[in-house]
Amino acid sequence: MFAFNTSRIYICHQLGESKANTFCCNSQLTSPYNLYTKEQITKEKETKMWLFKRKGASGFSSSSTAEEVTQGIDGSGLTAIVTGASSGIGSETSRVLALRGVHVIMAVRNMTAGKDVREAIVKEIPAAKVDTMELDLSSLASVKKFASDYKSSGRQLNLLINNAGIMATPFMLSKDNIELQFATNHLGHFLLTNLLLEKMKETARKTKIGGRIVNVSSEAHRFAYSEGIRFDKINDPKSYSSWGAYGQSKLANILHANELTRRVKEDGVDITANSLHPGTITTNLFRHMGVFNGLVGSLGKLLLKNVQQGASTTCYLALNPQVKGVSGEYFSDNNLATTTAMGKDMDLAKRLWDFSMDLLE
Repeated sequence: MFAFNTSRIYICHQLGESKANTFCCNSQLTSPYNLYTKEQITKEKETKMWLFKRKGASGFSSSSTAEEVTQGIDGSGLTAIVTGASSGIGSETSRVLALRGVHVIMAVRNMTAGKDVREAIVKEIPAAKVDTMELDLSSLASVKKFASDYKSSGRQLNLLINNAGIMATPFMLSKDNIELQFATNHLGHFLLTNLLLEKMKETARKTKIGGRIVNVSSEAHRFAYSEGIRFDKINDPKSYSSWGAYGQSKLANILHANELTRRVKEDGVDITANSLHPGTITTNLFRHMGVFNGLVGSLGKLLLKNVQQGASTTCYLALNPQVKGVSGEYFSDNNLATTTAMGKDMDLAKRLWDFSMDLLE
C-alpha cells in the first residue's frame, strides 16, 4: 500500500510466509567500529528518507543489496534464527547470512518450501550451514515447541531475525483466539524472543560476542489505529481495519525492540535490539490486490526494491560492525530513520510489554 505526500513516500513491507496475504545494538557507543555517535544519531533521524536518495551516513542507500552491506564480513562462528525464511526477504536474508559463514536456522511454517530454499542455498554455497525447523508464529504452542527444541539442540544463538508475518488480512482469530495479525506479527515473535533470550545472554557471555535481535517492522506503523495499540479492542471485529491492524502490529514490532533494549540494558548484557523498514519489495506482496497487482508488476522494476535490496537493512543490522552497540533504533535503507511519536513512546512500549505478557498467561 502506498500513501504519498509532497516530500515522502511511505510504504508497507513484504514478509516471509504465512497463511493469509503473505508477503512475502543496548550498550554505549564506544566501539572503534561504531559509525554512529550520539550526535550523528540525532542528525540522521532528522534526515528524510527519499525514494531515490543519496547514500546516508552508513555509506549505503536504498539501492544497496544484502551482499553489499555485508561485504568482507566474516560471520563464521555465529548462529542465527531467521523466521519466515522460506520466501521473500527471509530467504534472501538466510542466503546472505550463510554466504558470510553464519550457521542459519530457517524457522518456517511450510517445511516443504523451507527445505527447497535450503537446498537452493546449499547448491549455490556448498559450505553453507543451513537447517530448517518448523515454526508457526500464529500458534503459541508451536512457538513454545520450537524454542524448547532449539534449546535442547545445544546450539548457541547470536542473532535472532524476527522477519515473518502477514499483511492486511480480513478479521480472523489465531488458534489462541487473538486477532491474527497481532498474534502472528507481534505476539508470536514476542514469545519467541522471551523464550530464547536467556540462550542469547548465555551465548554472549560465553563467546564475548554481542547478540543482535532484529525486528522487521514497516513504515506502515504510521497507519496504525489512532490510539496506536487497541489494548481494549484487540479482538473487536466491528471496529477492525485490516490496514489499521497491520499498522498496529508493525508499531508493536518497534515498541517491542525499544522496551527490550531498556530491559537488556538493565541486565548489563551485550545484546542489542533494533527495528527496521525493509522497503516495498517486488515479490508476491500484492498478488491478492487485483488491478493494483498489475500496476505494481509494471512499475515495480522502476520504483520498488528487489529482494536483494529488500533484505539489505536486515543483514546490515545483523552483521555490519557499524551498528555494534546501537540499540533501540529504527532503520530504513541501511541508515537511521525516524518513527512516529508513538514509536518513541516508552510508556506505550512498557504497557505493550505488560499487555503481551498478560495475553501469554
